[in-house]
Amino acid sequence: MVRFQPVRRLVCTLVNQRTTRCFSATSHPCAGEVRIIEVGPRDGLQNEKTSIPLETKLELIKRLAQTGLRDIEAGSFVAPKWVPQMANSADVLNHLLGHPPSAPYPITYNYLVPNVKGLQKLLRTADDVKPGTAPDLSQPTDDPETLPTPPPSPKEQEEAEPAPITSTEDPNEMPSDTSAVRDPVKPASSSAAGNQTEISLFTAATEAFSKANTNCSIAESLQRCKEIVALAKSRDIRVRGYVSVALGCPYEGPNVAPSRVAEVTASLLEMGVDEVSVADTTGMGTAPRTRELLKTLSAAGIASQDLALHFHDTYGQALVNVVVGLEHGIRAFDSSVGGLGGCPYSRGATGNVATEDLVYCLHSLGATTGVDVEKMAEIGSWISTELGRENDSRAGKAMLARLHA
Repeated sequence: MVRFQPVRRLVCTLVNQRTTRCFSATSHPCAGEVRIIEVGPRDGLQNEKTSIPLETKLELIKRLAQTGLRDIEAGSFVAPKWVPQMANSADVLNHLLGHPPSAPYPITYNYLVPNVKGLQKLLRTADDVKPGTAPDLSQPTDDPETLPTPPPSPKEQEEAEPAPITSTEDPNEMPSDTSAVRDPVKPASSSAAGNQTEISLFTAATEAFSKANTNCSIAESLQRCKEIVALAKSRDIRVRGYVSVALGCPYEGPNVAPSRVAEVTASLLEMGVDEVSVADTTGMGTAPRTRELLKTLSAAGIASQDLALHFHDTYGQALVNVVVGLEHGIRAFDSSVGGLGGCPYSRGATGNVATEDLVYCLHSLGATTGVDVEKMAEIGSWISTELGRENDSRAGKAMLARLHA
């Protein structure tokens, strides 16, 4: 049938051109390799209403590190006043630098910073780490007075302010190392000398969302980003950027202008951001509009290797949009184990596309990720139980039912 032709074309591309074409946002691996950025420990957990112990966060990261992932969002340096769930991110950083978990490959750990103060806090924490040390799990190290404090965002709900924004048969197939050559803050432990620390920053594709989320215009937000990038580059730290609500805004509706997304994305890349994750924060994106957006980005001169895609599965369209992204050369996708996360600014919005579902889909198309999907399914079940919530990964639940039958 005609509607399946794009998928067949993609499979042919992945299989037949395996030795000739290269795709990646951070390096040049063989064709068919797709990089997964696991955002569960930060974007996935930040909106949970029940306080999550530091031990649980560190155990989650430890388990994820053993699956073959190479990129994990670990925390966020925002004020506990606004994002209580991320209050112990300095402890997480301290632990990962001083006592990193074992992993089959070097891992890049990412931390969201809303402004220069957030990055300064991260740098002070990193500079104080000593080899072989780990944080006292009973004593948080964050000082609320020194942490950056984003301005309050207007909301209809009477809830605490959430964090801003915000990826078959052989699950064990491992690609060659797709990590880029980076030299930011390095772990103190020689057992994980290849690990790196990077930061992410964010802006939005609509003025209404920018005002609601950061209490500033897009232009003002980009100026803040420029200051963060300048300090990060002075320390040789890699920077990711997020462009929120690229495919739908809870205030301005689903028809966000692709040209506006391209303009904001280009601004981030021009100031020195290494990779931009274009985010369907609300999950409103559809295949036709995702295709139109990617064509607009390409026409604006933005290369696919400089992009990642970040989909939420609110309307069940995330994996369809991933396939569209693959057809347009995108080889980096954000995702969250167990489908953790959500958009606090869009009623009914669900979490990020589940990592288990994403990896299963990619493997079924002949791509390689280096991620053990069965281990990921086990983690999704475990963390969902720990949080007392439903496991939102359909592939994960199906695999566990078969494995435990």
